[in-house]
Amino acid sequence: MAWRIHDNVQRGEIDNRERGFVRGRLWFHGHAEPAVLELKGNACADLAGCRLTFENRGETSPLRPDAQFHPLQRGTVGDLTASRKVRVFDLPFAEAYERLQQKLPVPEHLANCLYLEWFSEANGRVVVESTEYTLTISPPAWTLTPEEEEQRQRDAAAGFAGFMGKLSEALEARRHEPPADKEWDEFDYEKLLRESDARTDKYLELLDKYQDHPDRERIIAREMGWTWLEEALEEEERRKAVQPGAVADREAASPELAKQNDEDPFEVEADDPPPLEPDPATEGVDWVRTEHGDIKHPLSRRVFEGSIALRRQCKDLGVEQSADVDLGRLLSEYQITGAKLAGALDSLAYGRELRDGPFTVAYLKRALNHLHAAQAALAKVTPKNLLPADTVVASRTEFFALREEILRLMKEFRTA
Repeated sequence: MAWRIHDNVQRGEIDNRERGFVRGRLWFHGHAEPAVLELKGNACADLAGCRLTFENRGETSPLRPDAQFHPLQRGTVGDLTASRKVRVFDLPFAEAYERLQQKLPVPEHLANCLYLEWFSEANGRVVVESTEYTLTISPPAWTLTPEEEEQRQRDAAAGFAGFMGKLSEALEARRHEPPADKEWDEFDYEKLLRESDARTDKYLELLDKYQDHPDRERIIAREMGWTWLEEALEEEERRKAVQPGAVADREAASPELAKQNDEDPFEVEADDPPPLEPDPATEGVDWVRTEHGDIKHPLSRRVFEGSIALRRQCKDLGVEQSADVDLGRLLSEYQITGAKLAGALDSLAYGRELRDGPFTVAYLKRALNHLHAAQAALAKVTPKNLLPADTVVASRTEFFALREEILRLMKEFRTA
């Protein structure tokens, strides 16, 4: 995965006043010395020939303790621009998220985004992307010629292609193809989930890179090897490529043809299947309905609501997640535990026969790993006195109770 460091950077500078070279410095939260950038290539037209300085107006957080971000970033330039257009919520994220949960519209607007991308010899793809930076741009010392802009685009594409090649290699290394006649066990499913993680990493990188590209679907389909989707997109283009004038002439001569062309050729005449309904006999055991009408497993709902409550308590105490890396890890791992439990258990509402027991066990193992990470983070937070003693005790007790419940469910599905 790419390094996305916009929340860790307090300020920085990017200098492309020498053709073919980009130099810069980044000051990270909690680091006295900056990371140094020595990159080959040129910035996009709005920053080419310029010196850019920027300062993060938002809250910053330190890099993870295990982060191996090299202090000297040598490599090649990707896309460096201060004028990328993105949609930004007009509400704080927490409020926007609540409205999305309630299926309510969230007001938003288009904004300029600072987007700095490079391909590091030490760290691969690195991205700084934010609308929260204050920018100062010098007048250009030179401007890109059309030929230089074409070369810049080729160089950026080559850098991204090299990065994607490494993700493809990781995906191939995790590909799991057991014998066709083998009955899958939880270990097979664990390998399948690791392969799925690698595939998801690749897809998300492509989506991030090409989200605003007019041919996004085709590019992603080609890179992911989804030939069926490429073929479907080509068929749709062929259908749209019919000459409008010729169609109008034929429709004028044949009203029946006009009627046929008004119909969607891909429209399915049969009624859509009714939505799945949860099994009323397992309500309270395999599922509950939330106040928003969503179907959740009791355990995944418990963890989700517990993680939100702890996050809100930290906010009420004036202790922000960014204030301490271990506190941030605690809140993050607690929330991820709920997401993994939802993936493992929420579908049980519609019948246990829809999910293999070994698959559920493999998914529960993933949730357990994140819960263990939350427990480890809580142990590091405790001596710092960031949380009241009763909150620490309650959280520790809840984590052990959750662990026992996950282990119980794993045992149940192993013997099912």
